[in-house]
Amino acid sequence: MTPMAAARPPRKGSGKPDCPLTDTMRLISGAWTPFIIWYLREHPRRFGDLRREIGPVSAKVLAARLKQMEEQGVVTRTVRPTSPPTVEYAITPLGARLKPIL
Repeated sequence: MTPMAAARPPRKGSGKPDCPLTDTMRLISGAWTPFIIWYLREHPRRFGDLRREIGPVSAKVLAARLKQMEEQGVVTRTVRPTSPPTVEYAITPLGARLKPIL
């Protein structure tokens, strides 16, 4: 490593992998994610309810974002045994820790 390379500051946005800010930004980044957390903060909601409350979000984008948030552990997806089946989304304890940020 050259002396110049050692003196160079880190690139903006590089963040350390174990940095709490980096972890938080990874969880709340993405279109509509803060809105989803906001509307789930009080109680579970069905997909259609979320879509109506959030506003101009397409069903495709909302479904993709909910799936990503489920994989990250921010929301849970529960299929209710009704006819037809009903799906509810709820915030997890990890997701609830993001509420003060919003």
